[in-house]
Amino acid sequence: QVQLVESGGGLIQPGGSLRLSCGASGIIFGIFSMGWYRQVPGKQRELVAIITTTGSTKYGDSFKGRFTISRDNAQDTVYLQMNSLKPEDTAVYYCNAQRGTDLSLWGQGTQVTVSS
Repeated sequence: QVQLVESGGGLIQPGGSLRLSCGASGIIFGIFSMGWYRQVPGKQRELVAIITTTGSTKYGDSFKGRFTISRDNAQDTVYLQMNSLKPEDTAVYYCNAQRGTDLSLWGQGTQVTVSS
C-alpha cells in the first residue's frame, strides 16, 4: 500500500523551530522527487520546497534561508526543518512524491500553528 505519512506538526511560538517528517511506504523512494507544500483555508496550495533524486533543492521565495529540506533514502523519509517561524507560516503542510509528470502522491497533511 502506497502511503506518505507526515508528522512533526503542532503549536509553536513565533521565532521557534519545527522539523516535519514524511515517511514513505509502498514506493521506491529513491526514484521520486520529494516536496513539501502548504495550504491555508481559502488559498491555493503553495510550494515550500522540493528535493530531487540527486539532492538538488528548490525553495519557494518565502522560505529561502528559513526552511531546509533534506531526505534520507535509507529511511525512505523526507524532512523539512523550519526555523524562525512566523504566524503566517500557519498552515497544513503536505508531503508530495513526484515521478515525472504523471505520478504525484500526497500525504494527508500535518497542521502547523504558529502563535503565542
